[in-house]
Amino acid sequence: MKIIVGMSGGVDSSVAALNLIKQNHEVIGLFMKSWEDDDLSNCSAAQDYEDTLKVCQKLSIPLKTINFTKEYQEKVFNIVLEQFHQGLTPNPDILCNQEIKFKCFFEEAIKIGADCIATGHYATIKNDNDNYYLCRSYDKNKDQTYFLYRINQTVLKKLVFPVGEMLKTDVRKLAKKNHLVNFDKKDSTGICFIGERNFKEFLSSYILKNPGDIVDDKGHFIGKHDGLMFYTIGQRSGLNIGGLKKYPEKPWYVLQKNISENKLVVGQNHNHPLLMQKKLTCINLHWITEQVNQKETYTAKVRYRQDDQKCEISVQNSSTAKVIFESAQRAITPGQSIVFYKKNICLGGGIIEGTITDE
Repeated sequence: MKIIVGMSGGVDSSVAALNLIKQNHEVIGLFMKSWEDDDLSNCSAAQDYEDTLKVCQKLSIPLKTINFTKEYQEKVFNIVLEQFHQGLTPNPDILCNQEIKFKCFFEEAIKIGADCIATGHYATIKNDNDNYYLCRSYDKNKDQTYFLYRINQTVLKKLVFPVGEMLKTDVRKLAKKNHLVNFDKKDSTGICFIGERNFKEFLSSYILKNPGDIVDDKGHFIGKHDGLMFYTIGQRSGLNIGGLKKYPEKPWYVLQKNISENKLVVGQNHNHPLLMQKKLTCINLHWITEQVNQKETYTAKVRYRQDDQKCEISVQNSSTAKVIFESAQRAITPGQSIVFYKKNICLGGGIIEGTITDE
C-alpha cells in the first residue's frame, strides 16, 4: 500500500513513517510549507525541513514538498484574524487541521496516487461496518482528538495514525534506537503560525489596537486595555493592573469581554461567579460519525488540557446546540471549541458562542 506521510520535522511524524516502513508499506514523506516569515529568528520552517530531509534519507524514502501558504492565508489566517478582531479567542490549530492537513494535503496525496495518508497525531481509528470512528490515543496525556474533531468520514477511511497506540516515551526511544536525528527534538508549542514569539506583538502587526476601559465586576473604572483581542477569559498575566487603592493586593483575572462597549471586565477571585458557568451554546456543529442521543450521558472538553466533564447536549438544529454541564466550568471562552466524547470515541464538537446564565 502506498502511504504518504505528512512530515513536520518532529519525532512523531518521523516515527509514523518508520512504523509504516516496518509494516512493508511503500512510504513517501511530504513536507508542507504553510507560512511565509521574514523574521528568521522566529521561523523554524528551514530547520524543520532540514530535519525532515535527514530523517527521510535515513529511512531511504523519497521526500516531496508542497507550498500551501496561499491556502493557509485564505482558509486559516484571514479567518482567525477576523475572529480575533471581533474579540473572540479562536483555535487556529483546529482550523489548520480541517482546512490544510486533512483537506489540502489529503486531496494532493490522493491526486498523486496515495492509497492512504498518515500523520504523527496521537489518536486512533476504529472501523465498524464501514463506519469510521475517531478514538483516543493509547497515551492519554498526549491524546490529540480535541484538535481533530472536525475530520470527516471521507478522510478517516484513508487515514492512519501510526503512533496512536504508542506512548510518547516509546516513540522517542524508537527514534533513538533507529538513529533518527530528531529523537530528542522539543515538541512544538504555541499557536501554529505564531510559535514561540510574543503573541501581542505579532497580532499588533496585523490588527490595529482598539483601546478601551478596564472595569471591575461592579463597573468601576480601573485602567485601560489595548484591545479586547489581546485578552482571553480567565487570563491572569499581562493585565498591567495592581497596587490599586481600595482593592486588596491579590491577582486580577479577566472575567468577561464586553464587546459592544469595548470594556474588559476583571476581578480578583480565581473562581469568580462570572468565571464559573454550567451552560453554554455552541455553533458550527460537526459530527464525525453519529449525532448525539438526547437520553445518553456524554462528556466534553472546552479546552485541550482538561479532564472530561459530564454534560447533557441538546441539539437545537443542524448547526447549534445547548450544553449543560454537571458541574460549573471555569473560563468558558467564546471562539474556542467544545469537543464531545462518548467514552473513548470523539463524536465531534462546535465553536463556543457564549455562556448562559441561569434563568
